[in-house]
Amino acid sequence: MHGNYPTDQQILDFIQSSDRPAGKREIARAFGLKGQDKIRLKATLKRMADKGLIDRGAGKSVHKADGLPRVTVLRIVSVDDDGDIWAEPERWGSDAPVPRVRVKEQGKRHPLGIGDRVLARTEEAGKGWIAHPMKKIAPSADQLTGVIHEEGGKLWLKGLEKSSRRDFLVVDANRAKAGDLVMAEKSGRPPRISARVTEILGDPFEPRSFSLIAIHKHEIPVEFAAETLAEADRVVTLPLGEREDLTHLPIVAIDPADARDHDDAFWAEPDGEGGWKVIVAIADVSYYVRPGSSLDRDARKRGNSVYFPDRVVPMLPETLSADICSLRAGEDRAALACHLAIDKAGQVKSWRFARVKLRIAANIAYEDAQAAMDAQNEECVELSSSPCSLDPADLAGPDLSPELVEKTLKPLWDCWRALSKAREKRAPLDLDLPERRIELDETGRILSVAPRERLDAHKLVEEYMIAANVAAAKALEAKTAPVMYRVHETPSREKLVALKEYLASLEVPFTLGQVITPETFNHILDRIGEADIRPQVMEQILRSQTQAYYTPRNMGHFGLALGSYAHFTSPIRRYSDLIVHRSLVGAYGLGPDVAETRLTKMDAGRLEATGETISKLERRAMEAERDTVDRYVAAYLAERVGQIMPVRITGVQNFGFFATVEGFGGDGILPVRDLGREYYRYDERVHALIGEETGTRYALGDRLELRLVEANPVSGGLRFELPEGKGGGTSGTAKRTRGHRGQRDGRRTKRRKKREN
Repeated sequence: MHGNYPTDQQILDFIQSSDRPAGKREIARAFGLKGQDKIRLKATLKRMADKGLIDRGAGKSVHKADGLPRVTVLRIVSVDDDGDIWAEPERWGSDAPVPRVRVKEQGKRHPLGIGDRVLARTEEAGKGWIAHPMKKIAPSADQLTGVIHEEGGKLWLKGLEKSSRRDFLVVDANRAKAGDLVMAEKSGRPPRISARVTEILGDPFEPRSFSLIAIHKHEIPVEFAAETLAEADRVVTLPLGEREDLTHLPIVAIDPADARDHDDAFWAEPDGEGGWKVIVAIADVSYYVRPGSSLDRDARKRGNSVYFPDRVVPMLPETLSADICSLRAGEDRAALACHLAIDKAGQVKSWRFARVKLRIAANIAYEDAQAAMDAQNEECVELSSSPCSLDPADLAGPDLSPELVEKTLKPLWDCWRALSKAREKRAPLDLDLPERRIELDETGRILSVAPRERLDAHKLVEEYMIAANVAAAKALEAKTAPVMYRVHETPSREKLVALKEYLASLEVPFTLGQVITPETFNHILDRIGEADIRPQVMEQILRSQTQAYYTPRNMGHFGLALGSYAHFTSPIRRYSDLIVHRSLVGAYGLGPDVAETRLTKMDAGRLEATGETISKLERRAMEAERDTVDRYVAAYLAERVGQIMPVRITGVQNFGFFATVEGFGGDGILPVRDLGREYYRYDERVHALIGEETGTRYALGDRLELRLVEANPVSGGLRFELPEGKGGGTSGTAKRTRGHRGQRDGRRTKRRKKREN
């Protein structure tokens, strides 16, 4: 392409035909430009950008305006019913609509899934775009979320991770200023990694920013496609159709007081033979969210709803999740009902599924249901009798009258007691680990952080849900229909060996040769009783467990001691349950609209891949929710920095130990360097740091008092020191030993960094 200076069109043609990112250097080389022409080219490219002919890409590359760079990073956003993979550019600076790109997958060894990021070569094809993947990029490999701060006249980015130990020089602030919470991408090569800001998120210390941080960090989709929202508005007008009519029954929904959706309801009555007839009614989401629809694609993309203290990111648009699919008192709703026959021993004898129409008698908070049962002998139970109750005027249904308590709650409680006896006989894993409850005011400010109270009402709902979930799995097995199982496998031998060594340090016997069942772990806790070490033993048992996941292959549920288990009870917030509903509709011909709402052959054929995807999305949601609670707790404790607090050691490593503030659940670290001049040897067998001269021990499970010296709401991290200050507890001359590798390696690292700088 040597010759005269190129025209704008020639430059555009070259940019579009180049098989690699094209910048000033590549254009100059292609046209043989030298000297003054190279200087002129810089001005030409600026003029073309000002005229809207080209856009800046990654690095110093350019590409056609409103088009895609020749090589760019794409994010997979959907997989349609034909198996075609669709992606969108990770960065899009144009005002034009974001292009959807069809990805031509090369081979099936490492299939691409929703959320995956790829570096791809793009090309225009007719009115659309096609991408040819070059390589898969590790999730968030070059993404950073952090807070900008100024130092030495330069802007730096402090990452949000608790483990983040370095700041990144900001080479492109993109209008961000010190104090802003931002998204950025890494730039450069080690050891000189810098950051380029891609998005400004706002003030990191605003009360509602903590969940926003998690949403961006974990790349949780928030906005629904316009097509999905329009479809939601259309489907809410669907008539309920011919269904089994249960509107005459006083069915109730029992949920948290702040529940944003209500997808389950319960009813029971004695059967005259010592047992009970039970109905577990679940919102009929499959009637509204049909296979292959835009609603279905968006729900599959999310996998589940994500719940934060200040907001929910729903799996379905609120038109469905908070309205037509939410079982609200006094309103006719479509539901899929599980009819159960339960004998006096609490055993489920039979089940039947049906599409029904129901009208909830009352939406009851857990605390109110508990208060009603505790006070059932009073003349009348008003919701306001509970300190946690809602104002009766806020409820769509009637107050808890004595009649409702007598005819609905009392039979539910009586049947639950029988189910509880059957549960005890089955002996599932019994780990009563506290859950933190964040209470906010109307502005999002934190009012309190405390363990969530575990009531009989919670256990009752849980037991009915388990019964319905088991029935759903077995009903599908009876028809040899596809099942999306919820699987929890037996602990691995490696984890059991680690648990055995830990228990041995506490002189608690644990034999590996036996057949391991949930009851094995329950016996360990029975032997310990209510000793101080009980909480950390429960935590260690929990850590020894495998992670539950979704799969069409039945491998049982170890923790619940069940041979067949599927999730059926929460289709508003879990895609797995929607799959189970569709399979039941098809297997048993549950009308109306069986053909349009059953599980398709295509979806049945890809259950394995779907199970992997929704399991990954569930883990993402759990991490985001946990991170956000940590940030709220850190924000709450920030006002207590400098105070001495009761803590319990929850983890020990060679570099220090982790501790949790009693009653709050905030996790923090006390580095070993702050324990004083004495060297501490890390004993992995007993999970302890032991002072080599004084024998001072800091061991897993120890309760002690520490001073809180740092609480970072942005990262969620806490840092402690001894009450006397750094190193206040020990003194003496240190000896270097093989056991103190952590401190010695730390000094080596510092010396190496000093040489590099």
